[in-house]
Amino acid sequence: MRLSPQGRGIGAAALFMSLGLVLSACGNGDTGGEGDLTAPGPEVLDDLDEAVQVEFWHSMDAANGQVLDQLIDDFNAENEGRIEVTGSFQGEYDDALANHRAAIQQGDTAELIMIFDLGTQFMIDSGQTVPAQSFIDEDGYDTGDIEDALLNYFTVDDELRSFPFNNSTPLMYINRDAFEEAGLDPDDPPSDLASIREAAEELTVTDDDGEIVQYGFGAPLYGWYIEQFMARAAAPYCDGANGRSDRATEVLFDGPEGVELVEWWEAMIEDDLALQIGRNVDDGMAAFTSGRAAMTLESTGALSNYIEASDFEVGAGYFPLIGADDPGGSIIGGASLWINGEGHTDEEVRGSWEFVQYLLTPEAQSTWHAGTGYLAVNTEGYGGPEAVERAEEFPQFELAAEQLAESEVNENTAGCMMGVMSEARAAAEEGWEATLTSDATPEEAMSEAADRVGGTIEEYNASVDE
Repeated sequence: MRLSPQGRGIGAAALFMSLGLVLSACGNGDTGGEGDLTAPGPEVLDDLDEAVQVEFWHSMDAANGQVLDQLIDDFNAENEGRIEVTGSFQGEYDDALANHRAAIQQGDTAELIMIFDLGTQFMIDSGQTVPAQSFIDEDGYDTGDIEDALLNYFTVDDELRSFPFNNSTPLMYINRDAFEEAGLDPDDPPSDLASIREAAEELTVTDDDGEIVQYGFGAPLYGWYIEQFMARAAAPYCDGANGRSDRATEVLFDGPEGVELVEWWEAMIEDDLALQIGRNVDDGMAAFTSGRAAMTLESTGALSNYIEASDFEVGAGYFPLIGADDPGGSIIGGASLWINGEGHTDEEVRGSWEFVQYLLTPEAQSTWHAGTGYLAVNTEGYGGPEAVERAEEFPQFELAAEQLAESEVNENTAGCMMGVMSEARAAAEEGWEATLTSDATPEEAMSEAADRVGGTIEEYNASVDE
């Protein structure tokens, strides 16, 4: 399944209106209802008269949903008469967040909810959930086997706020057959913009009539990639140390790194070395799997689909750098798990945490990684039988784990924490696209996009009284 790639934009007006209602309803984060925002101990599940009911809202359907359903069934079987989890598909990531906002206003949230990475600041500001750190502290839970880069993203103000679960990182995919035909080494793919251009010059193929039948490169204009390129260049995406030390007030994608990337992209298309795809990620997949583009960028979550849809051997490499001397790093995508405390009993909160603990076990993570292609949040999961079998079949998956493990843990690789990240990502895409479809220079287009989202940030921050 291809979700709206890590989440597309949520309407700013709707977000502001619902956020104001949310904060009004919960007293700007004050606790109330049946529960509070601290983790209860295991004793609350002693001497139960009936199983605790946990409703789990998520965004997994198709094959991914089937894997999740099996994990839910396995947990319920192990906890019969004690805890019963019911999964509820809420649509794509942005739909799930919109549904959760509505549920907050109605005072009827699910016990457990999956929220995409761009919704993290909103979830904190709404003041409904028990911080993940509270469970860790209550139980002395050991996070030593949880991937550091994932903990880094979801840690805010030195507290883990939610539990990473369905997470991915992007890679560069290559057509190994095309590389070999061009005399290039598919085991040593390009690692920065300059080397991608050099390879594209060899990979671009024309027919007898001079028509291009294979471009060297082609990828969608996806704002997540700008975030990746900037992180790998050790450049913050927004101010306030990526919103980690102070609330962000402006985006920085119109800085030197973002402009250089867009300039390179424009030149590649003008020189007939890259296919102009636009913002649709499905069009990017089609261009690569059909052989129209010999190199592309995509999430690790798409690898299985790429392999199955291509009639050539698919290879992979690390997500590229802007410049060869950039330090590297990687920002995760996907979603995490939040346990609602406001309006829920201690038994429901504890039951949710018991289920989350199960999902983070090496056994469950081996099943999850092998069945979906998402990263194993618990790195011990890669040693499970299902994960080992998958790695033998698709060794490309090892690159994703290696790239993440090698990523420096700092505010740049943590990613920007901002209440309107979805709007910021969409604005970056609009500026990028304007460069390719209008007379605007990269500097002008990206600067105008950054200015537009600046007002959105200001309005959001005012809505949360910061």
